[in-house]
Amino acid sequence: MVHSAVTTDPIDPTSVLERVGSPEDGATVLFLGIVRNHADGRSVTGMRYDAYIEMAEPVLAEIAHEAAARLGTERLAVIHRVGALDIGEVSVAIAVSSPHRAESFDASRYVIEEIKKRLPVWKQEHYTDEPARWVDGTVPPGTGGVRA
Repeated sequence: MVHSAVTTDPIDPTSVLERVGSPEDGATVLFLGIVRNHADGRSVTGMRYDAYIEMAEPVLAEIAHEAAARLGTERLAVIHRVGALDIGEVSVAIAVSSPHRAESFDASRYVIEEIKKRLPVWKQEHYTDEPARWVDGTVPPGTGGVRA
């Protein structure tokens, strides 16, 4: 069953993995987006993700279902965290299982790339030597140039 969620709670990778898998699957892929300590040559102390959850959750569900359709199985789970995150915390987790590894890798890659393009989530980086800054994102198609 496809699962997607936007949450303010820390993401437990084990619980995401538990949402996928089947005896006929020979591959399970887990992708974790982790808050790192640098960005564009600057030291980062953490970040904040903001979203209008009522808008973000349907978009994330749509992305997850598209990936599942391409994969040919509904054994896919994706969770995106919002709020303040420290270095090393998980910001996004994607788990996919399928009979063969190529399909799982492809589905996971599709989900993260579409999240970057379409999910209405904004990222603010917190730097050690300058004020925090909202990171430029991409403009979703069909918005007339207005960031969702």
